[in-house]
Amino acid sequence: MTKLLLSLHVLAAIIAVGPVTVAASMFPATLRRALGDSGDGDARTTLRTLHRICRVYAGIGIAVPLFGLATAGSLGVLGDAWLITSILLTAAAAGVLALLILPAQDRALAETAGPPAPPAPTPLRPGRLAVLTGVFNLLWATVTILMIIRPGSTTGV
Repeated sequence: MTKLLLSLHVLAAIIAVGPVTVAASMFPATLRRALGDSGDGDARTTLRTLHRICRVYAGIGIAVPLFGLATAGSLGVLGDAWLITSILLTAAAAGVLALLILPAQDRALAETAGPPAPPAPTPLRPGRLAVLTGVFNLLWATVTILMIIRPGSTTGV
């Protein structure tokens, strides 16, 4: 059962987190294009697609920690420091995505669609969104490294 749970955990991470990291990383550059050329309908269409990928796969991504916790429980490592650190980093990545990146993408879509809206309290900057996305990706990369190295691992790797 542990091998099945671990397989599902890894597959969920690849299938759900991978598309979010790629789409979120592409969003700021596409946003720069859309803001720089207001007539670039292709850039706006791409922005909508990238945002939809981020939203949908973020929802699917809930399976990653669920399968991870089930796997950790079957391995008896729920109290290990590396796992607790991974859980905290995963929660931080989810928070960055849900509370910062997705709302910024929503705002970007609103600002690039149709007639100009009233000015926002703080102007949208693609560079800030790129930094947030970089933080999100770095958090996931760190979790991945912890999952591979696993201090105290019985695999000997």
